[in-house]
Amino acid sequence: MQTVMEKENKSDSGEARSHKGKYLTFVLCGEEYGIEILKVREIIGIMNITPVPQTPSYMKGVINLRGKVIPVVDLRLKFGFQETDHTKEACIIVVEVKDKLTGVLVDTVSEVLDVRSEDLEPAPHLGEGINTEIFLGMAKIKNKVKILLDIDKILCTEEINMFESLTSVS
Repeated sequence: MQTVMEKENKSDSGEARSHKGKYLTFVLCGEEYGIEILKVREIIGIMNITPVPQTPSYMKGVINLRGKVIPVVDLRLKFGFQETDHTKEACIIVVEVKDKLTGVLVDTVSEVLDVRSEDLEPAPHLGEGINTEIFLGMAKIKNKVKILLDIDKILCTEEINMFESLTSVS
């Protein structure tokens, strides 16, 4: 017979383990993060970003990608990290969330990882006021922890939806 604690641990790890699969990993502020590869449409170098007035600071503006205007979010600023000048390794990961393309500005792209269920743990409770819903889990690979992000939850905020409505043409 399982104890309540064993059942809780089993359900927690089952949730994290359900997120196994391929992830594109990238670096922000020296730490590695991953997003599901199925959400990634392409990776492009830094290009001219046109600022849009009256948008949050993490909304860097829009780019023209083969005739499509798409918003660009600086993940450093979205996560509350300090802004820095972009190096030649910085790039934009174009992701699709709810049938909309958005560019995500990161320091550098690392690799595509195949994350196995035994590599995964659920995101730890980090205290009150910290939104852990943006984490799919933590992957322990090669003695390092990679934070797996739920890009749908990161990019589906009221501000980004508002920004999308500004850039869409009727």
